[in-house]
Amino acid sequence: MGKYVGIALVLVGLLFGMAWLWAGPGGEEAPGDAPAETGESAAPPEADSAAAGSRDGGKLLRVLIDGELQEMDMATYLRGVVRAEMPASFALEALKAQAVAARTYTLYRMENGGAANHPEADACDDVNCCKAYLTAEEAAANWGDQAAAYEAKIDQAVAETDGECVLYEGRPILAAFHSSSAGATQDAADVWTSSLPYLQSVESPENEDTVPNYRSSASFSAADLKAKLQEALPEASLAGDPSTWFTNIQQEPGGAVTSVTVGGVAVKGSRLRTILGLRSACFTISFDGDTVTFSVTGYGHGVGMSQYGANVLAADGMDYREILAWYYTGTTVEPYLPAAE
Repeated sequence: MGKYVGIALVLVGLLFGMAWLWAGPGGEEAPGDAPAETGESAAPPEADSAAAGSRDGGKLLRVLIDGELQEMDMATYLRGVVRAEMPASFALEALKAQAVAARTYTLYRMENGGAANHPEADACDDVNCCKAYLTAEEAAANWGDQAAAYEAKIDQAVAETDGECVLYEGRPILAAFHSSSAGATQDAADVWTSSLPYLQSVESPENEDTVPNYRSSASFSAADLKAKLQEALPEASLAGDPSTWFTNIQQEPGGAVTSVTVGGVAVKGSRLRTILGLRSACFTISFDGDTVTFSVTGYGHGVGMSQYGANVLAADGMDYREILAWYYTGTTVEPYLPAAE
């Protein structure tokens, strides 16, 4: 197990210290790559804290919200995260899976040193550091006349998974998640640095019929593309026609690019995605005169649980524990309380 802890510490440094690498075009991609919902309504009051005696109700966190340090219990924090990270229109079992993943992610981070950005806090609402967070009032402004029903679903998702985490060898995992995959999730090693036994590539059932904007494209003039690439990869040789710049493209069966050589420099597909602001690293490249187009499938870094995939699995009858076991290889879902507590 020791070697996995060492690997995990390397990955968590990348995951938190370099979260900006995953951001989508224009910074629109929130942690977990969750799409936002919009609407208008009067906001209901925040739900009461978890019932006395609950595991989440007994776990206090220090959270930076809009730069202000607040103390809240885990249940309150998770409601805010689930509101922000997954559409509340999703199936209840998918929302439960999201609640468990968010709880696991938070505890994993707390047990592995927290964030250098805010040593005084356990978590924050900065999407480039921790997880997005919405109050009930903020979420209701987006949800419109569905606000009461959606808030009740999120309360239920958190309460009915009270204290449960995704565990590998008895410890919380690095429970990464993303919006949607192109047929399969990605191994952590293909996106970050090292592999983890529970973050392997697995099939994921979502497609263009179940995911809005599942396919997208980004086009660049040759001059603009060259400028972006040279800024990020100054050692690359980008002479001649753009069609000669990209070679040795390695792809997974679902189409995700794991590596590509750009002007003689080998880079991960996830890095090229970041350089060009693509929605995912599942792309193909086409050339038409002076224009280079990247045709993209899915949204997000592709590691861990696919949120849209989870929703499809829930619609097909899986419960949240089965969904989590599907995406996090070799794990169990159980109540977790650190020994010190």
